[in-house]
Parts: sequence; structure tokens; C-alpha cells
Amino acid sequence: MAKDFVKSITSMEEDFAQWYTDVVTKAELIDYSSVRGSMIIRPYGTAIWENIKEALDKRIKETGHENVYMPLFIPESLLQKEKDHIEGFAPEVAWVTHGGEEELAERLCVRPTSEVLFAEHYKNIIHSYRDLPKLYNQWANVVRWEKTTRPFLRTLEFLWQEGHTCHETEEDADRETTQMLEVYAEVCEKYLALPAIKGRKTEKEKFAGAKYTYTIESLMHDGKALQSGTSHNLGDGFAKSFGIQFSDRDGNLQHVHQTSWGFTTRIIGAMIMVHGDDRGLVVPPMIAPTQVMIVPIAQHKEGVLDFAYDLQKKLNRSIRVGIDGSDKKPGWKFNEYEMKGIPLRLEVGPKDIEKNQVVLVRRDTGEKQFVSMDGLEDTIAQLLKDIQDNLLQKAINHREENTHIALSFDEFKQWISKEKPGFIKAMWCEDQACEDKIKEETSATSRCMPFKQEAIADTCVCCGKKASKLVYWAKAY
Repeated sequence: MAKDFVKSITSMEEDFAQWYTDVVTKAELIDYSSVRGSMIIRPYGTAIWENIKEALDKRIKETGHENVYMPLFIPESLLQKEKDHIEGFAPEVAWVTHGGEEELAERLCVRPTSEVLFAEHYKNIIHSYRDLPKLYNQWANVVRWEKTTRPFLRTLEFLWQEGHTCHETEEDADRETTQMLEVYAEVCEKYLALPAIKGRKTEKEKFAGAKYTYTIESLMHDGKALQSGTSHNLGDGFAKSFGIQFSDRDGNLQHVHQTSWGFTTRIIGAMIMVHGDDRGLVVPPMIAPTQVMIVPIAQHKEGVLDFAYDLQKKLNRSIRVGIDGSDKKPGWKFNEYEMKGIPLRLEVGPKDIEKNQVVLVRRDTGEKQFVSMDGLEDTIAQLLKDIQDNLLQKAINHREENTHIALSFDEFKQWISKEKPGFIKAMWCEDQACEDKIKEETSATSRCMPFKQEAIADTCVCCGKKASKLVYWAKAY
């Protein structure tokens, strides 16, 4: 029994928030630090992030971007240059006021994001249309002084990548904004098995200082939404504030058109809340640090451990394989690696060696198979693909089953009041007063105006006036 070897995890249905806390700590993804709202990302959590980072970094570079690194600190005068931007971030900014014992002549902001740093740099290096486009990305940490925190989902400091690009024309910036959102959606679906709704944020919800914001939104097990990645068209607002100009093809001075886009460690929180279950994590094979864990059975018997290590060496040529040769009991090991979400467990003992077979156990379904050693690599590769595909399809099914249509405000309130509210599709008149009223009375926010628009009604779900946009609404993290 699991409880004999591993401390129990709170049931998801009993207390989802406590279940989440149990999983991130007992699966050894994080530990809490002495600073409120900050987390220590342990080796297992770091390894998952590194695999996500590797996949995304590859796609970023394939689309022509280069990695750079910007300073951690931003002078207050620099941050003040873009009015809308600083107003949007002011409540979350952490300030450095002293260097050693001396008070600084000017406060330094610990970066909450790096638009102004890139803008200052671009002003110095862009002079002609021949200098464009500038396609830069950085992997970094940022600080936002959040009031309420939760590991991965909302912390004072988090890891991310932030892309910042400059373009010759508005059309080029539009294409970049769309392209990078598609990259995020692709990485989420292919590697994390997370389906996402793609769309545009409302004016109220867009990034501070942006012309518009595109987003991908995912639905968690408890029926709440999570913003999984955003791509912003900044227009020429920052360029005008910072004087980023170039000589165009006719010799005239023009302002550049900019974009920025970001993807953070909160995606690990999404992975946990979409795929996890009452036994703990379920990690998609594409990003699992260990795809197969070998557990030797009756390993005290001669030849078993040697055989298991030889098997690990052979499989490691194409699959990420771990082995537990410790003296813990097999049952304890089974439950530990189930809790950590290892996609496949491989059991091998004296009888299996005699029969030229191993036992494979899937984490997603619990299915156990006796498999021949002959062609084992191919068998495992196919099983890992099946697990990856199954996790994606389960997530899609969950989202579809928990996406509702509301044609009236009363119907909207009925759906949003359910224990697992899910996505609510409803029409909107584009008046922020209605958006504010919906949030005030239901705690639901507009998640996005999907690119694939439908006319499910003629009138706004809130005020009854003529509607122009379909919106996905949800309670969100």
C-alpha cells in the first residue's frame, strides 16, 4: 500500500489546493525558502524546466532569434520613460535603495520585465533599416512583489524567457506576434501535452504599454484557467518614448515597431494541475527527465543488479532511463516513482531474466504488460508515444467536457458557481463596464477573444446590447 511507503497525498477532490502543495513538495520539485513567496527549485523540478527550456529554445532559434542577457537592475528614471508600462507594474516592483551602507542617488528597480532595458539598448544599436529586424531573446529571472503566492503559479521570483524584437513595419511586428504565440502553443501541445485556446486579450487584460496581447489559455483539473504564454505587439509606443529610430529605404526617419513575448516556470504548475492525480505527478514523456525507471526485483539474487544496469546502459542510447538499485523495498520504489510521475516503470527479476522478458507499467493508466526483451527499445518508444498522445487527448476531453455556453447572465452565473466552473463561452459588447461587472459579480475574468470566433448569440451576456465578440471567461490562477 502507498501509505506504507510514501506519505499520503491529499485527494484532489477533497482539497485541490492542498493536493497541489503536497505534490510539489513530496515529489521533490520545490522546497520553501526563508523569503516569503520564494521557492527553491530542486533538482527534479529544475530538470523538468531544463527540458522545457531546451525544447522552446530550439524553436526560438529556429525562427531566427538570438539569445542575449540584460542587467538585473533598472534605474528608476529609465523605468519612468513609458508611462502606461510603469503604471501597470508599479504595485509589483521591488526597489533597491542602498548599496552597502550608502543610500543610492537613484533607486534601482529589480526587473519585473525588461522592455525598457531592451529599448534603451536598441536605441544605441539601430540606425538604419539594414539593422532590422532585431530578434533577441533572453532566459532570465524576474521579480514581482505578489501579495498572494503559490509555488510555480505565482512567486516573487520566477524563471522565464522574454523575447524582444524590433521591426521595420507594422506588418512585420504583427507576423512576429502571431508566430511566437504559435511557437508557445506548439511547445505546450507537443511537449507538455497541454491543449490551449489561442486568442487576443481584451484592452483591460492586455500587457501594460502594448498595442495588443495574444495569449494561450489552458484549463486545469479544478475548472480554473491558467494563462500559459503571451505575445505582445508593442506598436511604436516604446520606440517613441525611447527614441528608437532608423533611416528607412527612402532616407526618412521612422520609429521601429516592437514585440515582446514570455513563457515562464508557471507552465510546470499547469502540467501538474492538468495531468496529476491522487497518486501525484504525471509527467509527459517528452519532458520527463527520466522516461523509464528500472526497478530490480529480488536484486539480492546473483546477476539481477548486473543485468539491470546493463539493460539501463543499452536503453540509454535512445531513452532517458534511471535505475533504483537501493535497498528500499520494491513496493516503496513503485509508489515513489508513481508519485514523481515517471512515465514507465520497468520491473525485472530472476524469473523475468529466465523468460527473456520485463514488466512495463504505465503511469497514466496503470496498465501492466509483460514484454519480450527482443525489440524492447522499439516497444518502449511506442509506449512512450502512446502515453504522450493519451495525456493530450485526456486534457482535450477534459477541456471540452468543461466548456459551457452561456446565453444570459443568469446562465453565466449558474455555470461559474459550479465546483468546477470551466470555460464559459459568452458574447460580449466590448464595453469594459460589462467586463468589470462580470468580474465583480462572479469573479470570472475574460481569458481571451478566440481567434476562431463564433456568433453563438446576437446580444451581450451581461447588458443585452448588440454583441460583437465571443469571449472565453473563467475563474483563473
